[in-house]
Amino acid sequence: MKKISILGSTGSVGTQTLDVIRIRKDIRVEAIAARSNIGLLEKQIREFKPRLAAVFDEKKAAELALRVKDTPTRVTGGKQGILDVSAFPKSDLFLSAIVGMAGIEPAVTAIREGKDIALANKETLVCAGHIIMPLAEEYGVRILPVDSEHSAIFQCLKGNRKNRIEKILLTASGGPFLHYTRAKLKTIRPEDALKNPNWKMGKKVTVDSSTMINKGLEVLEAHWLFGTPIDRIEVVIQPQSIIHSMVQFEDGAVMAQLGMPDMKLPIQYALYYPKRKPLPVRRIDFGKLDSIRFEKPDRKKFPGLELASSAGRKGGSMPVVFNAADEEAVSLFLSGKIRYTEITDVISEAMEEHEHNGILKNPSVSEILDIQNATIENIERKRFKT
Repeated sequence: MKKISILGSTGSVGTQTLDVIRIRKDIRVEAIAARSNIGLLEKQIREFKPRLAAVFDEKKAAELALRVKDTPTRVTGGKQGILDVSAFPKSDLFLSAIVGMAGIEPAVTAIREGKDIALANKETLVCAGHIIMPLAEEYGVRILPVDSEHSAIFQCLKGNRKNRIEKILLTASGGPFLHYTRAKLKTIRPEDALKNPNWKMGKKVTVDSSTMINKGLEVLEAHWLFGTPIDRIEVVIQPQSIIHSMVQFEDGAVMAQLGMPDMKLPIQYALYYPKRKPLPVRRIDFGKLDSIRFEKPDRKKFPGLELASSAGRKGGSMPVVFNAADEEAVSLFLSGKIRYTEITDVISEAMEEHEHNGILKNPSVSEILDIQNATIENIERKRFKT
């Protein structure tokens, strides 16, 4: 029986992972962790009976420990608690599904413990790909992508690793505002941006999907996962979200992975790789699928795509600034402090300032975290004069 530790068990990917485990009944959940949702965490402890549970919020960790003292699960808290989950000795697979920079250090810890990583945390590769990928190779650890697009590429490359990739075709739904004018985009409210027609995701990812910044982040991830230059990764709009991504080889052949939009499929593929298992999800009915549409993204209307590519080309610490500025800008938008179209303005300003001050070529984990904090502080200072 495979044994797993889950970082971010109460989030969208974490709960869907537990859905898959609940269906299959042949994976043992050894350790789980969450940022603060101890209500759901308690339910997961009682159902899956992990040996260890961690809560980043130490006060809530103490509260959870009291709630579950009748169970054999040990509860710990804070940053060390999260690292304990990633290094839990009885697990052979570590799922990183937490949102934010908090995912980088646990991934490094899990790799050094020799665990395969099922990766759903974008920041791990966007900001620290230059650390993670060489480290995984050194320790003989597999990085198994969980995002649907990267899983699709991973599946297309199975058996094709020795063939030269001409380009990766990274698909995007285009989000709910694909055909809005620039003027109409200025009127978008937070509640509008939190509606995604195809995918169920957390708030930050949903907003990023609507601005197409999420796709920009995925370009940076694909660059590291598959060793492909930024300029050979092309974003293509596929509104139905039926084709999850494609790979074009040097002979012109294109391999694509298709399926209904359901995160359980890429999650299960990562959990059981290289085997496929039965999964009760919707199937494509090709008799009713009269067409599959494609469009080119409008990079002027959605400038986040070009900002992400620019960050990737510059490399070093620039993707850290791109990611940090986006995180802060989305937070400001959701709290009503900036307009929707100002999200990319905030990112662009932060990147320009960072380039002026000097890009760090190979930032360490501690330097990445320092740059993240400094970027957010600079945005708050400039925007609100604090």
